[in-house]
Amino acid sequence: MGMSVKVSNALYGELYLKRTTTPPDAVMSAKLRLSGCGRNCKGPSVQASNHDRLPPTPPTLLLSKACFKYAAKFLRNLLACLSNGAEMTIYMYGDDPDPPPLSIHLLRNTIRKIRRFYKGGSPRQQILILLGWLFLLYAIFRTHQYLFAKPSTPFLLCETATHERPYRIPLPKQPDKESLSRTWKTLQAIYKAHPPQPLDLTLKHFKSVADFPALEDIKNHTHISGEDARVSRESHVAVTQKLLPYPDQLFSGQGIVMLAGGRYTGFGTTGLGMLREVGSKLPVELWVKDEKEENEQWCKELAKEGVACRRLSDYMDTEMLEHGYQLKISTILFSSFEQVLFLDADNVPVKSLDGIFQSKSFTNTGVIMWPDYWKHSGAPLLPYIVGLSDGPSEMLREDQTAESGQLMWDKKRHWKALCLAAYYNYYGPQHYYTMISQGWAGWGDKDTFLLALQSLRENFYMVPHQLRTLFVNGTHHGIGMLQADPTKTAGYEPMFLHSNIIKWSIRRFFCSGCADDEEDPVALSAWEDPKSSIHPHLTKHHRIFPLEDMKSMQIDPEPLIWKSFEHVACRSVWQHAELCNRTRDHMEQTFAYEFPRSGVSPIVGGGDQICRWTD
Repeated sequence: MGMSVKVSNALYGELYLKRTTTPPDAVMSAKLRLSGCGRNCKGPSVQASNHDRLPPTPPTLLLSKACFKYAAKFLRNLLACLSNGAEMTIYMYGDDPDPPPLSIHLLRNTIRKIRRFYKGGSPRQQILILLGWLFLLYAIFRTHQYLFAKPSTPFLLCETATHERPYRIPLPKQPDKESLSRTWKTLQAIYKAHPPQPLDLTLKHFKSVADFPALEDIKNHTHISGEDARVSRESHVAVTQKLLPYPDQLFSGQGIVMLAGGRYTGFGTTGLGMLREVGSKLPVELWVKDEKEENEQWCKELAKEGVACRRLSDYMDTEMLEHGYQLKISTILFSSFEQVLFLDADNVPVKSLDGIFQSKSFTNTGVIMWPDYWKHSGAPLLPYIVGLSDGPSEMLREDQTAESGQLMWDKKRHWKALCLAAYYNYYGPQHYYTMISQGWAGWGDKDTFLLALQSLRENFYMVPHQLRTLFVNGTHHGIGMLQADPTKTAGYEPMFLHSNIIKWSIRRFFCSGCADDEEDPVALSAWEDPKSSIHPHLTKHHRIFPLEDMKSMQIDPEPLIWKSFEHVACRSVWQHAELCNRTRDHMEQTFAYEFPRSGVSPIVGGGDQICRWTD
């Protein structure tokens, strides 16, 4: 006897579907209920949501993704109804306020034909049909184990992990150490011969960092004599006149440069992992200060992913540097790449970076800078010293400062500006860092690059989109700065998450008893510290990034960041059983990742699994 199955009203979920047709980020809802099929087909109430890409297809595929994949109970009940000869009508609504009903008969008719053939067949045919069904069930089990898992929100499709990254990227060439060392010694001699004055400039902080300093406060905050200013200006002129020409034979190609070492190594494991998770195939140079900060086993691991380890101590005497801020410029200077994208170790890409060197913003100027929150607070004598004015001036006051957690630089086109920025950093802690910020926000190297370009009147591109702050889900506590994609000039689209507040390191999230670690001591991890803004998210297994913000920006990097975490904690030279278990537990309960550990033979799909978003 035929039965009618009407689907409406009980399986409820918002399906965040990224389509290839307009509207680009439509939100579609589905309310479904099974009825009329007897007690075995009472509709379950299941919530499902996902960021998924759907091609422009008829509603049949939408039904398949919205119902079959994300509601295993619904699928099993549906199969039971159809095998009893039931008919089904599905009502879906979203963009269309009054969509037509969709009748599906294919699955029902297929099952009906198989049942008839089975009943009328010989014993041999029945055995073959049973074997066929067993093989089909085995194939479904191997390829669709996720259907029998308990889905959480959002649901991710799992694949058996290969425990290896998907790319084989050639390593960047080895820099010419001898030639670069000679180049640096020549530059260093020029810098030493022409120091600014005074070399013991006192750093005084403003009373408040909450409000931008008033003009009068900026004018009178840092005092240097007129004579010191004149000597500093003369030294600056001499340096710019003696800067070396570009050494054509030393640099080539394009790639990413990152500085790690100490606690920044933990941040770098996440950043480098995400670089490959988002699909970037750019080669990378990972720099550390010296041999003490280098992990040889990790470098061997990274080499398989196109990441080469470098030591600054092979090119210069790093002991003469007073502050870590002086290291960044050196990594760009000594890198084998002619065109560099520098990333801080705590900078997490949220999309592939592979087209960035071909963007008009870069090809037209050779430098891309990203804006910081505030305007310039430099001393009025700074423009005079660097040759921008003939006397004290407030001309920099309205300039936007730069945020150098990411920086693009063509060394061939802007070699002298790079060497001049190296001069500012050479005397940064003693003089230039204080002249540039005067002890307000941003003391350090970040605006030395911009100042060098301005001093030499060289072109650059400042990304026009103001950065955005990403907050911890459900709080007003910041995570980091979301910087825009420079290839998108029409509107803001995020490309980088510079995690300047919450550092994405698996040790800082989950490590316990790590206060005595020599390389990266962690007094209290966020998992241990109830005062941490992300403590409840880790212990109660909630998302850290607000899902609504991710929807509005059409990104969702957090599941991939956790995948990178899992790789570090469970599969790398940094693997640690306790960290691995806590990481996987959070991933399973928050994002529906699957990590079967039952020891089942691989022939039936046993072993660890990694989940991914479906394309």
